Amino acid sequence: MAASTRIETAEEICGHTFRDRTLLRAALTHPSAVEGEPVSASYERLEFLGDSILGSVVALSLFKSYPDLDEGKLTRLKVSLVSGMTLSEVGEELGLAPLITFGPSESGTGARGLHSALENVYESLVGALYLDGGWEAAEAFITRTLRPHLAAERAEHPTNPKSFLQECTQADHLGTPSYKLVGTDGPAHEPVFTAVVLLDGARQGRGSGSSKKEAEAAAALDALERLGYTTNGVILERKHG
Repeated sequence: MAASTRIETAEEICGHTFRDRTLLRAALTHPSAVEGEPVSASYERLEFLGDSILGSVVALSLFKSYPDLDEGKLTRLKVSLVSGMTLSEVGEELGLAPLITFGPSESGTGARGLHSALENVYESLVGALYLDGGWEAAEAFITRTLRPHLAAERAEHPTNPKSFLQECTQADHLGTPSYKLVGTDGPAHEPVFTAVVLLDGARQGRGSGSSKKEAEAAAALDALERLGYTTNGVILERKHG
């Protein structure tokens, strides 16, 4: 894709015509593509700024939209909306993937590298929008792109399966979950980890992911399903109490 087309497409996605297109160009550039150049040539600094603005915009929006939710539930909603998984999904839906410029060193990271880049580019675009168009431009983009992913029921329980599993098992006197890494497969640049979750030494769940953290989360979700705390991945109320 030609550079000019890439920029124009990004402006359409952002809903904003940039006065300073160098900001937009940097927001779409992975650090590997500009090695040896100033740090401002990639999305690193914009990502830092965008992360803070994103958190503020989402917090303010949730505070106004849900006057009856307490701090804990508001926090859970916020965490679910600004999580790397959500931002990566939104970036993919918006069509950001083909707009990102990568360097040769990232060519072998596959889906794992793209997942991380989509999250970072989303935050970087927020930072670029703020610098070029102010708070309103950044807020409009965040609201438009994240609203479809907002579900009030996400506030009822932690979005982290490990946290919720521990909450459930301790409340129901089943013990405290522990995790064990049982396998690592795949090439070195794209490993797949497998973990199990144990309760009193008995295996209750098994899961895999591109990191130990993801594998443990998948194992916890499997355990929640097996123990009756979820149905098809949807977190339910605790069975007892």
